[in-house]
Amino acid sequence: MKFVDEVVITVEAGKGGKGCLSFRREKYIPKGGPDGGDGGDGGSVYIQACENLNTLIDFRYQRIFKAQNGQGGMGSDCIGRKGEDLIIDVHVGVTIFDNETGETLADLTEVGQKVLIAQGGFHGLGNARFKSSTNRAPRQTSPGSPGEKRILKMELQVLADVGLLGLPNAGKSTLIRAVSSAKPRVADYPFTTLYPNLGVVKTALHKSFVMADIPGLIEGASEGVGLGHRFLKHLSRTYLLLHVIDIAPFDGGDPLEQARSIILELKKYSEILAEKPRWLVFNKVDLVSDIEAKELIERVVAGLEWTGPVFEISAISKQGTEALSFAIMDYIDERDREE
Repeated sequence: MKFVDEVVITVEAGKGGKGCLSFRREKYIPKGGPDGGDGGDGGSVYIQACENLNTLIDFRYQRIFKAQNGQGGMGSDCIGRKGEDLIIDVHVGVTIFDNETGETLADLTEVGQKVLIAQGGFHGLGNARFKSSTNRAPRQTSPGSPGEKRILKMELQVLADVGLLGLPNAGKSTLIRAVSSAKPRVADYPFTTLYPNLGVVKTALHKSFVMADIPGLIEGASEGVGLGHRFLKHLSRTYLLLHVIDIAPFDGGDPLEQARSIILELKKYSEILAEKPRWLVFNKVDLVSDIEAKELIERVVAGLEWTGPVFEISAISKQGTEALSFAIMDYIDERDREE
Protein backbone atom coordinates (compact mmCIF):
# COMPACT_ATOMS: atom_id res chain seq x y z
CA MET A 1 0.00 0.00 0.00
CA LYS A 2 1.26 3.47 -0.83
CA PHE A 3 2.19 5.51 2.25
CA VAL A 4 0.44 8.88 2.30
CA ASP A 5 1.02 11.19 5.27
CA GLU A 6 -0.23 14.57 3.99
CA VAL A 7 -3.56 15.40 2.35
CA VAL A 8 -5.79 18.41 1.76
CA ILE A 9 -9.55 17.86 1.90
CA THR A 10 -12.71 19.96 1.95
CA VAL A 11 -15.42 19.37 4.55
CA GLU A 12 -18.84 20.96 4.53
CA ALA A 13 -21.50 20.65 7.21
CA GLY A 14 -25.14 20.34 6.23
CA LYS A 15 -27.35 23.42 5.97
CA GLY A 16 -30.39 23.81 8.17
CA GLY A 17 -33.81 22.99 6.75
CA LYS A 18 -36.07 25.93 5.94
CA GLY A 19 -39.17 26.73 8.00
CA CYS A 20 -42.61 25.90 6.62
CA LEU A 21 -45.36 28.34 5.73
CA SER A 22 -48.62 26.58 6.47
CA PHE A 23 -52.12 27.16 7.93
CA ARG A 24 -54.58 24.71 9.38
CA ARG A 25 -57.15 23.62 6.83
CA GLU A 26 -59.66 21.51 8.76
CA LYS A 27 -63.40 21.30 8.37
CA TYR A 28 -65.41 23.18 10.99
CA ILE A 29 -62.31 25.00 12.25
CA PRO A 30 -62.42 28.42 10.65
CA LYS A 31 -59.32 30.58 10.84
CA GLY A 32 -57.27 27.68 12.10
CA GLY A 33 -54.11 29.73 12.34
CA PRO A 34 -50.49 29.06 11.38
CA ASP A 35 -49.02 25.57 11.85
CA GLY A 36 -45.79 25.64 9.86
CA GLY A 37 -43.06 23.70 11.63
CA ASP A 38 -39.35 24.42 11.97
CA GLY A 39 -36.75 22.80 9.77
CA GLY A 40 -34.14 20.39 11.05
CA ASP A 41 -30.54 21.29 11.94
CA GLY A 42 -27.84 20.43 9.42
CA GLY A 43 -25.49 17.57 10.18
CA SER A 44 -22.04 18.39 11.57
CA VAL A 45 -18.66 16.98 10.51
CA TYR A 46 -16.48 15.19 13.06
CA ILE A 47 -13.05 13.61 12.69
CA GLN A 48 -12.27 10.58 14.85
CA ALA A 49 -9.04 8.71 15.57
CA CYS A 50 -9.11 4.94 15.14
CA GLU A 51 -6.43 2.25 15.27
CA ASN A 52 -7.21 0.15 12.21
CA LEU A 53 -5.77 2.66 9.71
CA ASN A 54 -2.09 3.35 9.04
CA THR A 55 -2.10 5.84 6.18
CA LEU A 56 -4.15 8.68 4.68
CA ILE A 57 -4.28 7.13 1.22
CA ASP A 58 -8.10 6.94 1.16
CA PHE A 59 -8.21 10.73 1.10
CA ARG A 60 -6.28 10.77 -2.18
CA TYR A 61 -9.39 9.40 -3.92
CA GLN A 62 -12.08 11.34 -2.06
CA ARG A 63 -11.33 14.97 -1.28
CA ILE A 64 -14.79 16.43 -0.56
CA PHE A 65 -16.91 15.37 2.42
CA LYS A 66 -20.42 16.70 3.04
CA ALA A 67 -22.75 16.10 5.95
CA GLN A 68 -26.49 15.72 5.36
CA ASN A 69 -28.74 18.78 5.12
CA GLY A 70 -31.58 19.26 7.56
CA GLN A 71 -35.10 18.49 6.32
CA GLY A 72 -37.52 21.37 5.77
CA GLY A 73 -40.38 21.92 8.21
CA MET A 74 -43.91 20.70 7.42
CA GLY A 75 -47.50 21.60 8.22
CA SER A 76 -49.34 20.51 11.35
CA ASP A 77 -46.39 21.80 13.38
CA CYS A 78 -44.18 18.96 12.13
CA ILE A 79 -40.45 19.62 12.60
CA GLY A 80 -38.03 18.56 9.89
CA ARG A 81 -35.57 15.75 10.53
CA LYS A 82 -32.05 16.69 11.60
CA GLY A 83 -29.33 15.91 9.08
CA GLU A 84 -27.03 13.00 9.95
CA ASP A 85 -23.60 13.88 11.28
CA LEU A 86 -20.61 12.80 9.21
CA ILE A 87 -17.78 11.07 11.11
CA ILE A 88 -14.47 10.75 9.26
CA ASP A 89 -12.07 8.10 10.57
CA VAL A 90 -8.34 8.80 10.50
CA HIS A 91 -5.20 7.20 11.92
CA VAL A 92 -4.09 8.02 15.46
CA GLY A 93 -1.38 10.68 15.25
CA VAL A 94 -3.07 12.94 12.70
CA THR A 95 -2.79 16.71 13.18
CA ILE A 96 -5.48 18.81 11.51
CA PHE A 97 -4.84 22.35 10.27
CA ASP A 98 -7.04 24.98 8.66
CA ASN A 99 -5.39 25.16 5.26
CA GLU A 100 -6.32 28.82 4.74
CA THR A 101 -5.21 30.25 8.10
CA GLY A 102 -2.68 27.65 9.24
CA GLU A 103 -4.48 27.31 12.58
CA THR A 104 -4.11 23.96 14.35
CA LEU A 105 -7.63 22.61 14.84
CA ALA A 106 -6.89 19.26 16.49
CA ASP A 107 -4.14 16.81 17.35
CA LEU A 108 -5.53 13.27 17.59
CA THR A 109 -3.23 11.23 19.82
CA GLU A 110 -5.64 8.72 21.41
CA VAL A 111 -7.90 6.04 19.96
CA GLY A 112 -11.52 7.17 20.00
CA GLN A 113 -10.68 10.87 20.27
CA LYS A 114 -13.29 12.82 18.28
CA VAL A 115 -13.38 16.52 17.43
CA LEU A 116 -15.99 18.76 15.85
CA ILE A 117 -14.54 20.25 12.67
CA ALA A 118 -17.54 21.86 10.95
CA GLN A 119 -20.77 22.85 12.73
CA GLY A 120 -24.04 22.11 10.99
CA GLY A 121 -26.36 24.95 10.05
CA PHE A 122 -29.17 26.11 12.37
CA HIS A 123 -32.73 25.21 11.41
CA GLY A 124 -35.11 27.70 9.86
CA LEU A 125 -38.26 28.79 11.70
CA GLY A 126 -41.81 28.01 10.54
CA ASN A 127 -44.54 30.63 10.50
CA ALA A 128 -46.04 29.22 13.70
CA ARG A 129 -43.05 30.74 15.50
CA PHE A 130 -44.06 34.24 14.45
CA LYS A 131 -47.64 34.10 15.72
CA SER A 132 -48.55 36.84 18.18
CA SER A 133 -51.57 38.63 19.51
CA THR A 134 -51.18 41.27 16.84
CA ASN A 135 -50.10 38.96 14.03
CA ARG A 136 -52.61 36.13 13.94
CA ALA A 137 -51.80 34.92 10.42
CA PRO A 138 -48.04 35.39 9.92
CA ARG A 139 -46.61 34.61 6.52
CA GLN A 140 -43.08 34.98 7.73
CA THR A 141 -40.56 32.12 7.85
CA SER A 142 -36.79 31.93 7.97
CA PRO A 143 -34.40 29.81 5.91
CA GLY A 144 -31.90 27.52 7.55
CA SER A 145 -28.36 28.82 7.94
CA PRO A 146 -25.56 27.24 5.87
CA GLY A 147 -23.19 24.78 7.53
CA GLU A 148 -19.53 25.57 8.09
CA LYS A 149 -17.16 24.82 5.25
CA ARG A 150 -13.43 24.29 5.78
CA ILE A 151 -10.43 23.32 3.73
CA LEU A 152 -8.31 21.10 5.93
CA LYS A 153 -4.71 19.98 5.76
CA MET A 154 -4.10 16.72 7.58
CA GLU A 155 -0.63 15.50 8.52
CA LEU A 156 0.08 12.05 9.91
CA GLN A 157 2.87 11.79 12.47
CA VAL A 158 3.37 8.20 13.57
CA LEU A 159 3.21 7.47 17.29
CA ALA A 160 6.40 5.78 18.44
CA ASP A 161 8.53 5.76 21.58
CA VAL A 162 11.86 5.40 19.78
CA GLY A 163 12.98 6.69 16.38
CA LEU A 164 15.88 5.45 14.23
CA LEU A 165 18.10 8.03 12.60
CA GLY A 166 21.00 7.57 10.19
CA LEU A 167 22.34 7.43 6.66
CA PRO A 168 20.89 5.10 4.03
CA ASN A 169 22.22 1.55 4.49
CA ALA A 170 23.29 2.20 8.09
CA GLY A 171 21.23 -0.84 9.09
CA LYS A 172 18.14 0.80 10.58
CA SER A 173 15.68 -1.53 8.85
CA THR A 174 17.78 -4.55 9.76
CA LEU A 175 17.75 -3.41 13.39
CA ILE A 176 13.97 -3.05 13.55
CA ARG A 177 13.63 -6.51 11.96
CA ALA A 178 16.00 -7.92 14.58
CA VAL A 179 14.13 -6.62 17.63
CA SER A 180 10.50 -6.71 16.47
CA SER A 181 8.08 -8.51 14.16
CA ALA A 182 8.20 -5.70 11.60
CA LYS A 183 9.51 -6.80 8.18
CA PRO A 184 10.63 -3.71 6.27
CA ARG A 185 12.41 -4.26 2.98
CA VAL A 186 16.17 -4.71 3.28
CA ALA A 187 18.61 -4.51 0.34
CA ASP A 188 22.19 -3.47 -0.40
CA TYR A 189 21.42 -0.14 -2.09
CA PRO A 190 20.51 3.32 -0.71
CA PHE A 191 16.92 4.29 0.04
CA THR A 192 15.57 0.77 0.26
CA THR A 193 13.24 2.20 2.92
CA LEU A 194 10.76 4.49 1.18
CA TYR A 195 8.34 5.20 4.01
CA PRO A 196 8.21 4.88 7.82
CA ASN A 197 7.89 1.44 9.40
CA LEU A 198 6.74 0.70 12.93
CA GLY A 199 7.73 -2.27 15.05
CA VAL A 200 6.62 -3.31 18.55
CA VAL A 201 9.58 -4.42 20.67
CA LYS A 202 8.59 -6.74 23.53
CA THR A 203 11.05 -7.09 26.41
CA ALA A 204 8.80 -8.92 28.90
CA LEU A 205 5.18 -9.89 29.48
CA HIS A 206 3.07 -6.74 29.14
CA LYS A 207 6.17 -4.62 28.57
CA SER A 208 6.94 -3.23 25.15
CA PHE A 209 7.70 -0.08 23.20
CA VAL A 210 7.20 1.08 19.60
CA MET A 211 10.17 1.74 17.33
CA ALA A 212 9.95 3.82 14.13
CA ASP A 213 12.25 3.49 11.13
CA ILE A 214 12.30 6.30 8.54
CA PRO A 215 14.16 6.64 5.22
CA GLY A 216 17.83 7.49 5.62
CA LEU A 217 19.13 11.05 5.67
CA ILE A 218 21.81 12.40 3.37
CA GLU A 219 23.64 15.72 3.22
CA GLY A 220 21.24 18.47 2.18
CA ALA A 221 18.17 16.62 3.48
CA SER A 222 16.91 19.71 5.32
CA GLU A 223 16.80 21.50 1.94
CA GLY A 224 14.85 18.66 0.34
CA VAL A 225 17.58 16.33 -0.95
CA GLY A 226 16.66 12.66 -0.72
CA LEU A 227 13.65 11.26 1.15
CA GLY A 228 14.48 11.60 4.82
CA HIS A 229 13.56 15.28 5.27
CA ARG A 230 9.95 14.55 4.39
CA PHE A 231 9.67 11.92 7.08
CA LEU A 232 11.67 13.59 9.87
CA LYS A 233 8.40 14.91 11.28
CA HIS A 234 7.52 11.32 12.18
CA LEU A 235 10.23 11.44 14.85
CA SER A 236 8.73 14.50 16.55
CA ARG A 237 6.52 12.44 18.90
CA THR A 238 9.27 10.04 19.97
CA TYR A 239 10.91 10.09 23.42
CA LEU A 240 14.29 8.85 22.26
CA LEU A 241 16.34 8.88 19.05
CA LEU A 242 18.82 6.15 18.14
CA HIS A 243 21.54 7.49 15.85
CA VAL A 244 22.63 4.38 13.94
CA ILE A 245 26.22 4.67 12.64
CA ASP A 246 27.66 2.24 10.09
CA ILE A 247 31.06 1.28 11.45
CA ALA A 248 32.19 -0.09 8.08
CA PRO A 249 30.52 1.94 5.27
CA PHE A 250 30.49 0.09 1.94
CA ASP A 251 31.56 3.29 0.14
CA GLY A 252 34.62 3.73 2.33
CA GLY A 253 33.28 6.88 3.97
CA ASP A 254 34.42 8.20 7.33
CA PRO A 255 31.91 7.28 10.09
CA LEU A 256 32.82 10.43 12.05
CA GLU A 257 32.07 12.76 9.12
CA GLN A 258 28.90 10.84 8.33
CA ALA A 259 27.73 11.15 11.94
CA ARG A 260 28.46 14.89 11.90
CA SER A 261 26.43 15.33 8.71
CA ILE A 262 23.39 13.64 10.26
CA ILE A 263 23.58 15.82 13.39
CA LEU A 264 23.91 18.94 11.22
CA GLU A 265 20.87 18.03 9.10
CA LEU A 266 18.88 17.34 12.25
CA LYS A 267 19.69 20.79 13.65
CA LYS A 268 18.86 22.47 10.35
CA TYR A 269 15.49 20.75 10.21
CA SER A 270 14.41 21.39 13.81
CA GLU A 271 16.21 22.55 16.93
CA ILE A 272 13.49 20.89 19.02
CA LEU A 273 14.13 17.54 17.33
CA ALA A 274 17.90 18.00 17.68
CA GLU A 275 17.52 18.50 21.44
CA LYS A 276 15.66 15.22 21.99
CA PRO A 277 17.51 12.54 23.98
CA ARG A 278 19.76 10.66 21.54
CA TRP A 279 21.95 7.56 21.81
CA LEU A 280 24.75 6.45 19.50
CA VAL A 281 24.39 2.92 18.14
CA PHE A 282 27.41 1.60 16.21
CA ASN A 283 26.22 -1.09 13.83
CA LYS A 284 28.02 -3.84 11.84
CA VAL A 285 30.76 -4.32 14.46
CA ASP A 286 31.09 -7.92 13.26
CA LEU A 287 32.66 -6.69 10.01
CA VAL A 288 35.85 -5.44 11.69
CA SER A 289 38.13 -6.75 14.42
CA ASP A 290 37.47 -5.89 18.05
CA ILE A 291 40.55 -3.66 18.16
CA GLU A 292 39.52 -1.77 14.99
CA ALA A 293 35.97 -1.35 16.29
CA LYS A 294 37.18 -0.01 19.63
CA GLU A 295 39.57 2.48 18.03
CA LEU A 296 36.98 3.71 15.55
CA ILE A 297 34.26 4.11 18.18
CA GLU A 298 36.62 6.01 20.47
CA ARG A 299 37.56 8.33 17.58
CA VAL A 300 33.92 9.06 16.71
CA VAL A 301 32.93 9.62 20.34
CA ALA A 302 35.88 11.97 20.85
CA GLY A 303 35.26 13.77 17.57
CA LEU A 304 31.62 14.40 18.45
CA GLU A 305 32.53 15.25 22.05
CA TRP A 306 29.85 12.73 22.93
CA THR A 307 28.88 12.16 26.58
CA GLY A 308 25.68 10.15 26.11
CA PRO A 309 25.09 6.38 25.95
CA VAL A 310 26.97 4.35 23.33
CA PHE A 311 26.04 0.86 22.10
CA GLU A 312 27.80 -1.62 19.81
CA ILE A 313 25.63 -4.02 17.82
CA SER A 314 25.41 -6.17 14.75
CA ALA A 315 21.78 -5.98 13.68
CA ILE A 316 22.02 -8.77 11.12
CA SER A 317 23.36 -11.29 13.68
CA LYS A 318 21.40 -9.71 16.58
CA GLN A 319 24.62 -9.17 18.52
CA GLY A 320 23.97 -6.60 21.24
CA THR A 321 20.37 -5.94 20.17
CA GLU A 322 18.83 -7.54 23.27
CA ALA A 323 20.93 -5.38 25.62
CA LEU A 324 19.95 -2.31 23.58
CA SER A 325 16.25 -3.20 23.81
CA PHE A 326 16.37 -3.69 27.58
CA ALA A 327 18.25 -0.40 28.02
CA ILE A 328 15.57 1.41 26.00
CA MET A 329 12.79 -0.20 28.05
CA ASP A 330 14.51 0.86 31.30
CA TYR A 331 14.85 4.40 29.96
CA ILE A 332 11.14 4.59 29.05
CA ASP A 333 10.08 3.14 32.43
CA GLU A 334 12.24 5.68 34.25
CA ARG A 335 10.82 8.50 32.17
CA ASP A 336 7.27 7.38 32.96
CA ARG A 337 8.05 7.28 36.68
CA GLU A 338 9.46 10.80 36.56
CA GLU A 339 6.36 12.08 34.77
